[in-house]
Amino acid sequence: MNPDAMIPYGLALQAYFQGETAAQVIIRRDDGLETVMPVSYFFRSTTDFFPIEVAALQQCRGQVLDIGAGSGLHSLVLQSHGLVVTAIDIDPAVVEIMSQRGVRDKHVADILQYRGGPFDTLLMLGHGIGMVEDMHGLNDFLISARQLTRSDGQLLLHSLDVRQAGDPGHRAYHEANRRAGRYVGETRLQFEYRGESGPYCGWLHIDPGTLAEQAEQAGWDVEIVLEHEGGEYLARLTRQRAD
Repeated sequence: MNPDAMIPYGLALQAYFQGETAAQVIIRRDDGLETVMPVSYFFRSTTDFFPIEVAALQQCRGQVLDIGAGSGLHSLVLQSHGLVVTAIDIDPAVVEIMSQRGVRDKHVADILQYRGGPFDTLLMLGHGIGMVEDMHGLNDFLISARQLTRSDGQLLLHSLDVRQAGDPGHRAYHEANRRAGRYVGETRLQFEYRGESGPYCGWLHIDPGTLAEQAEQAGWDVEIVLEHEGGEYLARLTRQRAD
């Protein structure tokens, strides 16, 4: 992913962290649909976590790599539970926020270029798998993720099955993807904060069945840990024993 795409997101998190508690980031899809996200969402307390987040954090073990860690929301919880956590993000601004909030081991890094580890757990919450952008990027990520994990390692990821969308506008967008020969969950997004916009970037939502197919080809087994209404789900990928 182009790091410039996430600059407005980083600016919004900085503003909130510096006291602008009403800060909001606009997430714009390439068909013009806009979603306004309160930045306070990225600084929630554990009492406001969703069931998928709670389940994922409970599944974490050993040395953990928090991918796209943002404000350090989940890394800090895992640290408090005594786990050894490495947090990475592509945006230097949010890595600085992590540092100031107390995340001990943090790095500015693109997951496809990161060469740390090996880890027991790779964690991608908040639809973080979307950062791979498209199906080609997913394949590259699944292959590189194996190099970051121990032989009994796991990858915990949260995504969305967009085929369950009820909104007619969402369904029309996904159908347009199909007609264009793209995977239904490939979207194009732009982030904006206070009039400053980044370039559009790809963001992938992957359904469980397609994830299982792609993961198997890359040497992973897939278990769906938790499913939620609207297509939200948590998947646990484990390295196949044939290594």
